[in-house]
Amino acid sequence: MGKMRNLRRGSGLAALILAGALSALPMGQVAAQDLSKALAMTAYRQAVAENLSDNEGLAAFYRTRDFAPIWTGSDDTAALRRAALIEALGTASVHGLPTQRYDLDGLIRKMRNVDGERARGELEVEISRTFLQYARDLQSGILEPSQTDEGIKRHAPRRDPKILLEVLAASDPYQVLQHLAPSSDEYARLLRAKLKLEKTVARGGWGPTVRTAKLEKGQSGGDVVVLRDRLIAMGYMKPTLSPDYDDELRSAVIRFQESHGLAVDGVAGSGTLSQLNISAEDRLKSVQVAMERERWLNLPEGLGKRHITVNLTDFHAKIVDDGKVTFETRSVVGSQESDRRTPEFSDEMNHMVINPTWYVPRSIVVKEYLPLLRQNPGAAGHLEITDRQGRVVNRASGFAQYSASSFPFAMRQPPGPRNALGTVKFMFPNKYNIYLHDTPSKSLFDRTQRTFSHGCVRLSDPHDFAYTLLARQTSDPVGFFQSKLNTGRETRVNLDTPVPVHLIYRTAFTTVKGEMEYRADVYGRDARIWDALSAAGVVLAGGPS
Repeated sequence: MGKMRNLRRGSGLAALILAGALSALPMGQVAAQDLSKALAMTAYRQAVAENLSDNEGLAAFYRTRDFAPIWTGSDDTAALRRAALIEALGTASVHGLPTQRYDLDGLIRKMRNVDGERARGELEVEISRTFLQYARDLQSGILEPSQTDEGIKRHAPRRDPKILLEVLAASDPYQVLQHLAPSSDEYARLLRAKLKLEKTVARGGWGPTVRTAKLEKGQSGGDVVVLRDRLIAMGYMKPTLSPDYDDELRSAVIRFQESHGLAVDGVAGSGTLSQLNISAEDRLKSVQVAMERERWLNLPEGLGKRHITVNLTDFHAKIVDDGKVTFETRSVVGSQESDRRTPEFSDEMNHMVINPTWYVPRSIVVKEYLPLLRQNPGAAGHLEITDRQGRVVNRASGFAQYSASSFPFAMRQPPGPRNALGTVKFMFPNKYNIYLHDTPSKSLFDRTQRTFSHGCVRLSDPHDFAYTLLARQTSDPVGFFQSKLNTGRETRVNLDTPVPVHLIYRTAFTTVKGEMEYRADVYGRDARIWDALSAAGVVLAGGPS
């Protein structure tokens, strides 16, 4: 009776399982060994049930299979799953994952020393939890994006744990585990770059840094040699013994400048040398952050057969069709002030507005224009001040009596050559009020670092951008667009097929050929992501964390 009382301990689902198992037994007729097996199975099931209470997806999976094990069975299939998982966890560091989360050594030790059915039930759940944690980290990211920086409005595309386990139970476990990582070409190239940088770090990096302020063609000597050797180590030029800043070295500097988004002049000035002196360890951190960011974009539906990407650190917007860039233009993004930084998120572009009206955001109205209007009612004369019904307000009464909280009016700028949005804006309606648009301030596109807007993304070639989008729905996109533009009237043009838009932030990314490119961390977001990854247990292979 003591044993029976112990088996009946527990509550909820565990107790129901126990009661059901015992009531099904013909107690007066069953043999002793059958009773022993039944009790052992009940102990296993109770242990499984008790350890599932905090994970509904995990619990749902085991309920649908009557709590039968997938890991701890004595059959060859269960053994194969265990072996596949052990192998995968053993290579977790290759992907830059926090290996201590999975405690592989401890898991193997428990597999070898499991004692009794209750312990087997507990181990069954622990292995499933470990698999789900590994799958989650590799498939959709170690971190929760929105928790690392307030400007990241993205959510990791988490998969249903029940479905993950069902796929594992029904498939070749090696294949399932191998296909958890993002399948994008970018992720594969970043992974190769990571492994290469780890070897560089293990060898001591790229050698001494350049300790002068500026070097250019015609110079020679020790500093030029250090510059030369560092560019050789980085792969930007072939080995040479020349101590001179000659044409070959100048070409290597140009290649370096191009791959780092710098002004291209062949002169190793302060900006170029600052980037050149960044250590291999720090570049490795950037690559691992980029891999984490790529996991955040590992959407079940993909980025879209046709989609638009704006890399905020690279200051370019691209239209991508079937994995190939079909149009690219320079962009201006939000300034580095905390309230003007362009956020990161994904949405769908569904229309454009030709000859747009600029409805001035409330934050700009009260922070920038109201102080001017309080002093001079005629200030910002290019803007209309409107009441709640949209009627233009007479400025003669003045605005000195209003504060930022009491100002009852809105402001707008009608279509025209001086309109802040230029001649067209591209809309993917979102709660952040971010969109792509033209601008009359064309000179800003000549700058190397283009952080000047209030948050929206300005395009250098908005008309060509529009033509590319419209080419899918009209035989004469140029003529169609120009006909609407020439009316001077605000006109909405819907896209027949909405286009996914992804505002991303990559300080490390690759070319199609697999070459690395790096950009400055203009908002400091990647530094915060690395700190969060490090706190989660991610380390740099080949060097310090």
